[in-house]
This record gives sequence, C-alpha cells and structure tokens, in this order.
Amino acid sequence: MASRGTAEEVRRANLSAVLRLLYVNGPSSRAVLARATGRNRSTMASLVADLVELGLAEERDPAALGVAGRPSPVVHVRPEVVAIAVNPEIDALTLGLVGLDGTVRRVIRHAYDRIPSVAEVLSITSAVLAGMEVELAALRVVGIGVAVPGQVQTAEGVVRNAPHLGWRDEPFAAPLTELSGLPVALANDAALGAWAEHRFGSGRGQDHLVYLNGGASGIGGGVIIAGALLGGTSGYAGEIGHIRIASSPALDSAGIAGTLESLVTRAELLAALGLDESSADRLATALLHTPPQPALAVAHRQLAHLGSAIAAVINILNPQVIALGGFLAALLAFDPDLLDREVAAATLAPSREGVRIVPADLSDRLLLVGAAGLAFEPLLRDPASFAR
Repeated sequence: MASRGTAEEVRRANLSAVLRLLYVNGPSSRAVLARATGRNRSTMASLVADLVELGLAEERDPAALGVAGRPSPVVHVRPEVVAIAVNPEIDALTLGLVGLDGTVRRVIRHAYDRIPSVAEVLSITSAVLAGMEVELAALRVVGIGVAVPGQVQTAEGVVRNAPHLGWRDEPFAAPLTELSGLPVALANDAALGAWAEHRFGSGRGQDHLVYLNGGASGIGGGVIIAGALLGGTSGYAGEIGHIRIASSPALDSAGIAGTLESLVTRAELLAALGLDESSADRLATALLHTPPQPALAVAHRQLAHLGSAIAAVINILNPQVIALGGFLAALLAFDPDLLDREVAAATLAPSREGVRIVPADLSDRLLLVGAAGLAFEPLLRDPASFAR
C-alpha cells in the first residue's frame, strides 16, 4: 500500500497535469482530460473538484455547445487567476495583465525619453502596480514574470548583461519582490518568446522551433529542442543575433563585428522609410505600401543577411519551424520569396526540407504571454500549494 506521503505526491502531480492541460489546450471536458491523463472518470471528477475548490478552475454547462446526449461538464481555468508581465526595453516599459486562460486583459506602455536604469524601471513598475491596486484586488495575482532583452541568471533573478540597456550584474527579482510583495521571475525575452510561440503559436505541436525577434534592443533568439527550451550550461543559449555572418566592420551591442544584429537593424529600416522610433509600429505597413527606393535597397540587403543567418541555424539545428517576430516579421512579409532564395542558397538541401519560416502567431502579445508563463510556472507545477 502506498504511504500517505506518496499518495499526496501522486495527487499533486495529477492536479498539475490537469491544470497544465487546461492552460495549454484550453477548456476541455472531464472525459477528454481523463483520456489525456490516463485517469478514470471518478478520479478525474475528484481532481477537477479539487481545482474548483482551490479557485483555479470552474465547470460550465456544455448544453450551449449543442452536444447531443449527456456530455461531461466543460472545465475552464478561472480567468481571474492572473500574472503580471513586465518587459523593459530601451524606449518603453510595457506591463501586461495576463489571465491563466491566455487572455491579455490589459497592456500599459510607459515611454521614456532616455534609457532607464534598473532602479528607474523598478520604480516605474512599482508606481504602475500601485495605480492598478483596485483592479488587482478583484483578481488573484500569482506573480510577476519579466522578459529582459539580455542575458539573465534566472535562478538568481539577476540581469547579467543587457547591453542596449547598459545593465550588468543587476539584481532585479529580489528588489521587485520587495516593492510588490509578489514572487518575481525573469528570463531572456527571446527565450520566453520561443517558449510562448512553441506552446501557443506557430510552433504548437512541433518539437523543434527557433524564434528570432527583432526590436529596439537588437535581435534575440530562443531555441526549442525536443519540446524543451535550450538553455545551455548557464542558461545563455540562443544568442543568434550575435552570430557573425559577414566581414563587415559594423559592431553589434556586444562590440562584435559583422553579426546579424549589427547588419539587420530596425533603426536603419526606419530611417530609410523616413520614420523614427516613435513610429516603429508603422514599419510593416510602410514596407508593404510602395516604399521609397532607398528603403527597398535596405530591405533587400537586410533580407540577404537574415537569410544567411537562418541558413546557418537550419544547418546546425534542423528545426521544423523558424518563427520571426518584431520587425523581422515585417521583412518576411515584404519579400518572402527573396528570403527563401537566400536561405536555400546557403542551406544543405536535406536539412532545408520541411522547414517552415513563418511570422510569429502571437505577434505583439508574445513576450507578455511568455513572461506570464514564467510567473505561472510555480502554480502549474504545484496547484495544491496555491490554496485560497
């Protein structure tokens, strides 16, 4: 006979499995959950009842769905269970309120006129959260996830190197926990983007995905291998933006010459289109609607460099999907055929077979969903520890 402790561990594991299925796949009937977990119906009914009691799930009448017979009630996660997502960039701080059901309930963007220090970002974040006090009081906030454009020691909650922000070896999680009273976790923004796109976007159901994001802070990357985020020895894997692809003397944010990040930049594209950073959200539209000749030349050159980098990634990692976010998605939309030709010219043919190069499905929600997922992870790992 199993000991009490062992039985409790099994039950916690089962609760975790059911809640994670609901989080990733959305609402499901008890019958579907039972099949997915290999548990019988009575066990599943008990597990769902526990999640309801914990305030993490609710059952709804499926009659409105028009299903014949007597189907199982449909189990939903409670949308009032939320996480706060934080994404500091060089031009603005973005905060999002994201439900366990994946809904981005609210987005607040705080622009600044100069690159902020860690202390300033912490202060702005604290002030924004204070302004949301009434709204947050009606919800169940499980924590804060932070997507940082740089190298992060997640376990220690320290930003090791965010060159565009000028942050080095800066504690972030502990001081934000002290200010907010909430648990805080942080990770590299592109790594979180890769995770979110793998779970909820273009990489859904795929085991091997590479995500590349182009933004104000340069180009970051995240890699999913065999369904898991590739971290490397210290958690810094995926810095594809710093791959050297040409003999150009142009330097990236780390001072390395001839890299993808140094040769494919949002700033150059915006300047060629006659736009500034405040108009970055218009970049994609401007590229697709008769851009001036200088912008055409810049876009074609950047696509050639992007193709070289993607070819190297395919030759090394052989992914199923390469998802492009930020202004890289705009470049893809501008001339997908050119990008495909550039990739094919530098890729081993068998490695290229079956690889899809696509825009990130989650678009501007991607980093918020990824950061929220980081905050939700302790809850998903052990729902029973989050009693009301």
